[in-house]
Amino acid sequence: MADNRKYYYLKLKESYFDDDAIVLLESMQDGVIYSNILLKLYLKSLKNGGKLQLDENIPYTAQMIATITRQQVGTVERALKIFMKLGLVEPLPSGALYMSNIELLIGQSSTEGERKRRARLALQEQKALPQTGADKCPPYRADICPPEIEIEKEIDIEIEKERELETGHPAPAAYGRYHNVILSDTELDGLKTELPGKWEYYIDRLSCHIASTGKQYHSHAATIYKWAQEDAAKGKAAPKQGIPDYSCKEGESL
Repeated sequence: MADNRKYYYLKLKESYFDDDAIVLLESMQDGVIYSNILLKLYLKSLKNGGKLQLDENIPYTAQMIATITRQQVGTVERALKIFMKLGLVEPLPSGALYMSNIELLIGQSSTEGERKRRARLALQEQKALPQTGADKCPPYRADICPPEIEIEKEIDIEIEKERELETGHPAPAAYGRYHNVILSDTELDGLKTELPGKWEYYIDRLSCHIASTGKQYHSHAATIYKWAQEDAAKGKAAPKQGIPDYSCKEGESL
């Protein structure tokens, strides 16, 4: 019998410890301890979508975090202040703390789904092996030799298609100028309803951003909503429908 229980995990890139924030963190006194606490907090927040809380109504306190990370309360309090200054953690109105970069690190699967994912990835890697002669890929171009992120996207879509067959719910589709923004029908309808006249702009903006930076996001719909909220807070209006703006700002990110 297939094991379909859900398991959560961190997807750490090879360059995780080369990130400026992590380098600065570990250069401080007790920085390695702070880095260890940070990873433990990422893991503890996975099941709650990045929020540090025991359940829906009880956010973690510094004392609770000290207990689960097996560190002194004073060390945890100093670490949390540093995390906030570096933008790694932010407080929510509910009183809980939110791990700011969690959408780049969170993963979810079942043992059965993970087995299928590994099998497909192995197949894709075989197909992506360098070839010789006329069949060899030219220097990188996203439309000719898709990078690893494109392979991951294709695998995710395949898994979603299988889930569609099992549940009867439509599988997500790819949108945007570079066909790399993955949205379900429900998410797309929600964007059309909540961002009338702007949803196409935000989809293409995210598509351009992903294509130019290679960034990965846990939820493309959530990323669009976040950008729209940030733009609204700054008083920045998106171009009206019919006048698309495909510009990509260097360094633009969540």
